[in-house]
Amino acid sequence: MKVAAALALTATMANAFAPLSLNHAISRRSTSLSMAAVTPALIKELREATGAGMMDCKKVLMEFDGDVDAAAEELRKKGLAKADKKASRVAAEGKIAMGKANGRSVLVEVNCETDFVAKDESFSKFADQAATLAASLSGDDVESLMAASVDGSSLEEVRAGLVSKIGENIQVRRIAARGKEGTTTGAYIHMNRIGVLVEIEGGTEELCTDIAMHVAAMNPAYATKDDVPAEDIEKEREILTAQVADSGKPADIVAKMVEGRLNKFLAENCLVSQQYVKTNDRTVGKLLEENGAKMVGFTRLAVGEGIEKKKDDFAAEVAAMAGGGKVDAAPAAPKAEEKASPAEAQSEDEVEVFQLPELRV
Repeated sequence: MKVAAALALTATMANAFAPLSLNHAISRRSTSLSMAAVTPALIKELREATGAGMMDCKKVLMEFDGDVDAAAEELRKKGLAKADKKASRVAAEGKIAMGKANGRSVLVEVNCETDFVAKDESFSKFADQAATLAASLSGDDVESLMAASVDGSSLEEVRAGLVSKIGENIQVRRIAARGKEGTTTGAYIHMNRIGVLVEIEGGTEELCTDIAMHVAAMNPAYATKDDVPAEDIEKEREILTAQVADSGKPADIVAKMVEGRLNKFLAENCLVSQQYVKTNDRTVGKLLEENGAKMVGFTRLAVGEGIEKKKDDFAAEVAAMAGGGKVDAAPAAPKAEEKASPAEAQSEDEVEVFQLPELRV
């Protein structure tokens, strides 16, 4: 009886584990087939197409049995998720790119988180791609630009893929465009960080470019006196009047002093009244006149202007760590840089631009 019971128990256990062994064998065989389908050449192809890491490529290729297209689509979906997570991070570095089509000149600001990425070839290519596409569109709306098609994908999908590849928040921030029938446009970009568009009636594109270089260096507040808002003139007149109110001079003399200083203010801050920086022997207005041209307007963009930037106090962090303490909180980010009033001095960046070799005679 005991022998019979032992034999019966053995048979029962064998039957119970037989399906598990079979399933395990099938699973191992399936895994072997997937690994066999994933060759180093396929991994390399997927990496070059997506920029994803080697292990990520291998994993997703195994998941899709070596189907590169399906694997690339899956990585793109994951890249979109990564892009969403990085979208809240401050991106104040980047590049100003230029595009031109059908007499229309366009500047596009594309931002990233670090100046290292701003110099990356893939990032630079994307910025140039965005500017070229923007020039072919009729408006200057970022949302429409991101929805536009490029190489079979939307520009937004291309951006998300680049975020996945590089690992930083990348954003197309703004577009500036100039040019219409009967006008001439030209552009100048300084070190990928400052971009200027100039539009004139008559003249040549080369003339526009020369004037754009002047704008990059001197950063005038207005193109002509007619462009100065009336409220700005009244505000400046009030300031100047207050400055000479206690001079003790007669009212009519004070009025003449105020008007004289106001005219000087306008001359210094209107493009056409400024001394042309490349020759310093004539005003920009005179340069336009000599070339049979008339100023229409200009647009100047600088990378990151107006964006709040986090400023880390590394000295405080090191001191706290050395003292065994903890840094309670990150220092508050400084307020967004406000555009300097016309009467204020040029910023450090603008002074640096003025001193650069390209702008010397």
